[in-house]
Amino acid sequence: MARAIVLVIDSFGIGYSPDANSFGDVGANTLANLAKAYYAETGKAINLPNLASLGLFKASHQASNIDFPHQGGTPKKGAYGYMQEISTGKDTPSGHWEMAGVPVLFDWGYFTDKENAFPLTLIEKVNQTTGYDGMLGNCHASGTDILEKLGEQHIKSGLPICYTSADSVFQVAAHEEHFGLDNLYKYCETVRAELEGLNIGRVIARPFIGDNPDNFSRTGNRRDYSVLPPAPTVLDKISNAGTHVISVGKIADIFAHQGINEKTKATGLDALLDATIEHINTAPDNALIFTNLVNFDQDFGHRRNPVGYAQELEAFDARLPEVLNVMTEHDILFLTADHGCDPTWPGSDHTREYVPVLAYHHNISSVNLGERKTFADLGQTIADLFNVEAMNYGKSFLSNLTFETK
Repeated sequence: MARAIVLVIDSFGIGYSPDANSFGDVGANTLANLAKAYYAETGKAINLPNLASLGLFKASHQASNIDFPHQGGTPKKGAYGYMQEISTGKDTPSGHWEMAGVPVLFDWGYFTDKENAFPLTLIEKVNQTTGYDGMLGNCHASGTDILEKLGEQHIKSGLPICYTSADSVFQVAAHEEHFGLDNLYKYCETVRAELEGLNIGRVIARPFIGDNPDNFSRTGNRRDYSVLPPAPTVLDKISNAGTHVISVGKIADIFAHQGINEKTKATGLDALLDATIEHINTAPDNALIFTNLVNFDQDFGHRRNPVGYAQELEAFDARLPEVLNVMTEHDILFLTADHGCDPTWPGSDHTREYVPVLAYHHNISSVNLGERKTFADLGQTIADLFNVEAMNYGKSFLSNLTFETK
């Protein structure tokens, strides 16, 4: 029986999409622009030989027609292409739900005011139901900046740090020891209930540790409280049909724990890959392993660190053979992303971009998948692979994953 592994390189865009003007993102290109910045600062071309052999740079050039310094060679084995998002937003749930066959075709609710971001009536309800007499923040902010600004005040006052961004999100940062992890989760669960009717996609618990702004750091105990997708995803369909669906990282939270049979949390790229490899070694036949590699987005994209992003890509590329080597003859690997987050782009928000779609199994030829009109093509391919009812969106490319003649 088939097994599939999906690795989401969170925020790994490869060129602004046709509707980028609506998002203010014309010119954004996560891969090309970070590679240029990396070369300008270090004098080195980004070196991704394993991703290149799967066709990454071919897909990137097709998506954007932009050349940039890179090493890695030409495609050898693997299917490669690029996908356009049709969901109305460029946020994490929209990207993941669409790749699972359910695009978000409605408008999320947002907190648009940069300062005093949350309505007074909402603040009053949250304070009343949680028992706190206030909150810190109440603004748009990056997760690291707001810790530097308000972390010490939070420890002294005991008040949670509440903030938002361009995404449909209410985020709560709190110290694991001084505020308490369980207390943070309970607070976020209460906020989630109070957001009923506002159509806010996620409440995110952002625990951190440290004792001063120089060493405050977020931990891997993050938890997302997401609304349910608007329709059953491919995860629901294959899980209901008997496929064992395994979440690594924040996948389960993104899908509100629907269609997930087993969950593994991990912190950092190496730990996420270690967990994925362990699941490949132990998962039964007829299984899907779905991993989100969040660090690209939260540590480098949002922090506008192109050199760090490039180095993390090289680190991922160096470990990719470990994943390939533990795959069996019946496994298929899919590599993709959920949106862009160009680290050279103004601001700190996601960018509206094409994302790569790469596929590999041990007997595959090199094949060009070209442009895919929606992320949902991946979900339709997974539905096809596990032989369940087709999704309403997307076109399967399973038949394109040709085998070498032996």
